[in-house]
Amino acid sequence: MTDLLSELLAERDWLLGDGATGTTLFNMGLEAGEAPEIWNETHPDRIRALYDGAINAGSDIFLTNSFGGNFSRLKLHDRQNDVFTLNRIAAEIGREAADAAGRKIVVAGSVGPTGEIMEPVGELSFDSAVEIFEEQAKGLMEGGADVLWLETISAPEEYKAAAKAFQNVGAPWVGTMSFDTAGRTMMGVTATDMVAMVEGLENKPIAFGANCGVGASDLLRTLIGFGKANPSIPVVSKGNAGIPKYVHGHIHYDGTPELMGEYALLARDAGAKIIGGCCGTLPEHLVAMKAALESRPRGPVPDADTIRATLGEFSSDSDGLDAGTAPKRRNRRRDA
Repeated sequence: MTDLLSELLAERDWLLGDGATGTTLFNMGLEAGEAPEIWNETHPDRIRALYDGAINAGSDIFLTNSFGGNFSRLKLHDRQNDVFTLNRIAAEIGREAADAAGRKIVVAGSVGPTGEIMEPVGELSFDSAVEIFEEQAKGLMEGGADVLWLETISAPEEYKAAAKAFQNVGAPWVGTMSFDTAGRTMMGVTATDMVAMVEGLENKPIAFGANCGVGASDLLRTLIGFGKANPSIPVVSKGNAGIPKYVHGHIHYDGTPELMGEYALLARDAGAKIIGGCCGTLPEHLVAMKAALESRPRGPVPDADTIRATLGEFSSDSDGLDAGTAPKRRNRRRDA
């Protein structure tokens, strides 16, 4: 059977993703150091409000509140024995929200990094990583997730371990990495490296791409890098809503809805088929993104000058694809 996400991708020119889970939950009262996944159990009404915010803003896909819901991360809160339950509840609330929407909406089970460093640099073995991902995946699928959504990954070994785990579970999936270090992931993966890795997987994702990172400008440059490698799989773009600033004791992202509307258009023109937001992206940003995508025609693939003029400077001179010495970082700031 064809999964819902593949069905929608075949029918639509683009799909609107969701926004920020963490930013929204902090606005609801989540405290620093709390595990958001525990709220699935203690504050299900707030998690339903999180999902409904994306649905009401027009999202075709939303991610469950389960990013850190794996054994290693929940162990920090002495909840490592509740991985399956907390993930199942996250997906169950999402399933109820999607089914009540009156239109086709994909419930994507969010799966973040293990939080540990894999061998040979660290101590986490490939097989252990597969087990960690598989336990979380089973809970999400039992709760009614349509697909699993791997995100914010830096190491290729961890991405491959998740692919194996999802294959073991028999679940369709999407996988994104975070290119936050001068056009590369923290572990050195470039945009073209990722395309080669994804295309070579036995269990390929439905879609792949980039999320989070430094800012929308950098992420769009990564999308252009994907395009240079001619991927056969649809591309995902989930950029942050501007640059974080510390204001009155809280992190605030300076990207306006209008700016995120422009980002969505450039992401589409750069080849993304699933377009959403990451940190700082609220329902009002999603509304502006959808309005822009629906009302303005497709344009050419943007170049660096267009991205810079529209969204602001890049964080470094390197897109991760150029050879030579380590790139210099620059102060990227745009008053939005």
